[in-house]
Amino acid sequence: MSSQTFVPGPTENTVRDSEGQIHTPPANWSLLPPGDAAMTRRVKAAGEHWIVQEKKGRRTFSKGIWAPAATIEKIAADLKVERSTESYAKRKVADKQRRDRNQSAYVDEFYQTVVSYLDFHPKHATISARMARAITDHATP
Repeated sequence: MSSQTFVPGPTENTVRDSEGQIHTPPANWSLLPPGDAAMTRRVKAAGEHWIVQEKKGRRTFSKGIWAPAATIEKIAADLKVERSTESYAKRKVADKQRRDRNQSAYVDEFYQTVVSYLDFHPKHATISARMARAITDHATP
């Protein structure tokens, strides 16, 4: 498996390497745009590909992956079949429920931590609870 990292080139179908050389991907390759993690992982695992990344400040942004068009099409078709199954839908629902439970537990823990951090006198418990709820609502999605 061969992988190289490039920055976007001066035109849409070119890339620039670390030494400044401009390269054109092979004719039978196409650009897989960023955004589908499963697709990206599988294309990278399938074989030769070029990673296109752009650095802005301290952050690195993916601009996509150049790979053989046949590989991208085959993996896209496989993923479409996999994502249309009932077991996939059930797994996605279960994943969402698990994430929601974890988020709810985190929000409750965060609220309790804020209350203990504020450490108001028991005489001001209602203000403490109201403040902690406002802080929690603001800080957690």
